[in-house]
Amino acid sequence: QVQLVESGGGLVQPGGSLRLSCAASGSGFSYKPWAWYRQTPGKQRELVARILSGDITNYADSVKGRFTISRDNAKNTVFLQMYSLKPEDTAVYYCHDASTNSWGQGTQVTVSS
Repeated sequence: QVQLVESGGGLVQPGGSLRLSCAASGSGFSYKPWAWYRQTPGKQRELVARILSGDITNYADSVKGRFTISRDNAKNTVFLQMYSLKPEDTAVYYCHDASTNSWGQGTQVTVSS
Protein backbone atom coordinates (compact mmCIF):
# COMPACT_ATOMS: atom_id res chain seq x y z
CA GLN A 1 0.00 0.00 0.00
CA VAL A 2 1.30 3.41 -0.97
CA GLN A 3 1.31 6.19 1.57
CA LEU A 4 1.69 9.80 0.47
CA VAL A 5 2.46 12.63 2.85
CA GLU A 6 2.27 16.20 1.61
CA SER A 7 3.91 19.17 3.29
CA GLY A 8 4.92 22.74 2.58
CA GLY A 9 1.57 24.49 2.47
CA GLY A 10 0.83 27.69 4.32
CA LEU A 11 -0.20 31.30 4.09
CA VAL A 12 1.59 33.47 1.55
CA GLN A 13 1.01 36.92 0.12
CA PRO A 14 0.10 37.41 -3.53
CA GLY A 15 3.23 37.23 -5.65
CA GLY A 16 4.93 34.95 -3.16
CA SER A 17 6.30 31.44 -3.53
CA LEU A 18 5.88 28.06 -1.89
CA ARG A 19 7.28 24.61 -2.49
CA LEU A 20 5.12 21.61 -1.77
CA SER A 21 6.58 18.18 -1.12
CA CYS A 22 5.04 14.73 -1.34
CA ALA A 23 6.93 11.89 0.30
CA ALA A 24 5.93 8.47 -1.00
CA SER A 25 6.34 5.00 0.45
CA GLY A 26 6.44 1.79 -1.52
CA SER A 27 8.41 0.65 -4.53
CA GLY A 28 8.67 1.75 -8.12
CA PHE A 29 8.64 5.46 -7.41
CA SER A 30 10.82 6.42 -10.36
CA TYR A 31 8.64 4.56 -12.87
CA LYS A 32 5.32 5.99 -11.85
CA PRO A 33 3.47 9.02 -13.11
CA TRP A 34 2.87 11.56 -10.35
CA ALA A 35 0.51 14.48 -10.16
CA TRP A 36 -0.63 17.38 -8.06
CA TYR A 37 -4.30 18.28 -7.84
CA ARG A 38 -6.08 21.02 -5.96
CA GLN A 39 -9.57 21.50 -4.62
CA THR A 40 -11.61 24.36 -3.22
CA PRO A 41 -14.89 24.00 -1.32
CA GLY A 42 -17.80 23.15 -3.57
CA LYS A 43 -15.64 22.45 -6.61
CA GLN A 44 -14.24 19.34 -8.21
CA ARG A 45 -10.64 18.42 -7.69
CA GLU A 46 -8.62 19.72 -10.63
CA LEU A 47 -5.33 18.62 -12.11
CA VAL A 48 -2.56 21.15 -11.59
CA ALA A 49 0.52 19.37 -12.90
CA ARG A 50 1.85 15.91 -13.61
CA ILE A 51 5.16 14.31 -14.36
CA LEU A 52 5.38 11.19 -16.51
CA SER A 53 8.11 8.74 -17.34
CA GLY A 54 11.04 10.44 -18.97
CA ASP A 55 10.16 13.48 -16.84
CA ILE A 56 7.63 14.73 -19.35
CA THR A 57 5.49 17.34 -17.61
CA ASN A 58 2.01 18.74 -18.17
CA TYR A 59 0.39 21.76 -16.55
CA ALA A 60 -3.02 23.31 -16.25
CA ASP A 61 -3.23 26.48 -18.32
CA SER A 62 -3.87 28.49 -15.18
CA VAL A 63 -0.46 27.62 -13.71
CA LYS A 64 1.78 27.37 -16.78
CA GLY A 65 4.90 29.45 -16.40
CA ARG A 66 4.37 29.81 -12.64
CA PHE A 67 4.46 26.24 -11.27
CA THR A 68 7.04 23.51 -11.77
CA ILE A 69 6.62 19.84 -10.92
CA SER A 70 9.70 17.72 -10.30
CA ARG A 71 10.79 14.61 -8.46
CA ASP A 72 13.75 13.27 -6.55
CA ASN A 73 13.91 9.53 -7.17
CA ALA A 74 16.56 9.03 -4.48
CA LYS A 75 14.21 10.49 -1.88
CA ASN A 76 10.91 9.16 -3.25
CA THR A 77 9.61 12.71 -3.23
CA VAL A 78 7.60 14.79 -5.67
CA PHE A 79 7.73 18.57 -5.54
CA LEU A 80 5.54 21.41 -6.73
CA GLN A 81 7.38 24.71 -6.86
CA MET A 82 4.91 27.59 -7.03
CA TYR A 83 5.87 31.13 -7.98
CA SER A 84 3.86 34.33 -8.48
CA LEU A 85 1.04 32.97 -6.41
CA LYS A 86 -2.42 34.46 -6.83
CA PRO A 87 -5.45 34.45 -4.52
CA GLU A 88 -7.15 32.06 -6.95
CA ASP A 89 -4.43 29.50 -6.23
CA THR A 90 -5.86 29.12 -2.74
CA ALA A 91 -6.88 25.48 -2.31
CA VAL A 92 -6.03 22.20 -0.68
CA TYR A 93 -3.30 20.57 -2.76
CA TYR A 94 -3.12 16.80 -3.10
CA CYS A 95 -0.46 14.47 -4.36
CA HIS A 96 -1.63 11.55 -6.53
CA ASP A 97 -0.11 8.25 -7.58
CA ALA A 98 -2.04 7.27 -10.69
CA SER A 99 -0.69 3.71 -10.79
CA THR A 100 -2.41 2.84 -7.49
CA ASN A 101 -4.95 5.70 -7.37
CA SER A 102 -3.50 6.75 -4.02
CA TRP A 103 -3.98 10.21 -2.53
CA GLY A 104 -2.28 12.08 0.22
CA GLN A 105 -4.11 13.90 2.99
CA GLY A 106 -3.66 17.28 1.33
CA THR A 107 -1.92 20.49 2.33
CA GLN A 108 -3.62 23.87 2.52
CA VAL A 109 -2.29 26.75 0.46
CA THR A 110 -3.75 30.17 1.18
CA VAL A 111 -2.77 33.20 -0.88
CA SER A 112 -3.94 36.37 0.79
CA SER A 113 -2.72 39.78 1.84
